[in-house]
Amino acid sequence: MNGRIRRTAAIAACATLAAPALLAPAAAWAQAQGIPMVNVTTGTGGGQTYSLTIQILVLMTLLTLLPAILLSMTAFTRIVIVLAILRQALGTPQTPPNQVLVGLALFMTLFVMSPVLTASWNEGVKPYMDGQLQAERALEQAVAPLREFMLNQVRENDLESFGRISGQGPFESPESVPISVLVPAFITSELKTAFQIGFMIFLPFLIIDLVVASVLMSMGMMMLSPMLVSLPFKLMLFVLVDGWTLLMGTLAGSFAL
Repeated sequence: MNGRIRRTAAIAACATLAAPALLAPAAAWAQAQGIPMVNVTTGTGGGQTYSLTIQILVLMTLLTLLPAILLSMTAFTRIVIVLAILRQALGTPQTPPNQVLVGLALFMTLFVMSPVLTASWNEGVKPYMDGQLQAERALEQAVAPLREFMLNQVRENDLESFGRISGQGPFESPESVPISVLVPAFITSELKTAFQIGFMIFLPFLIIDLVVASVLMSMGMMMLSPMLVSLPFKLMLFVLVDGWTLLMGTLAGSFAL
């Protein structure tokens, strides 16, 4: 149930963020081809029947793929994994609940990606809506800030590995890297970075667990759970160092160019 709620929240928020940039070309293509959204047919008796066109099919297909595309091209992956590791390190697997972690990750993603989304809107979506750019050019300019963001975060060895696997590498310049290679390389780099940050977060809490377990064993309290005793100390440590603010600032700073 929690996983279903988490996926629903991610789909709703991310689809709202960048739907115009990815759906605009489909609508433009249909308009250029003279295909209406709904076909209205008048029968012999004066009745009317309505049928949907291929434009609706294209839009629905893009909406289906949109959440996965957006979550794969933004800061969401790194943030949500680090938050999940932090929860495990604290020893509270159900607190904060999944809904809170996903909501925090989504708004942190919006905070980190706001310059990129603003550039995508100003350079691609808005000129297209104002009639200043054709659909293909608008899509290219709207995706360009996301490409730049991913290129700045991806590791070179991951990019080279996926380029070699796809048979398209080595690449002469960053502009020559196709999206089909850049996105999986970016996701792999984000996973590695998230686990590195999670490892650094886990260490101080692991030390507390080891110290508490050693003290309890030396006192002969083997029947008392070390996790139960260490939990208040870990919470106290996290609160005293202002852990949430420190963690959010570190995560946001990790995306600095």
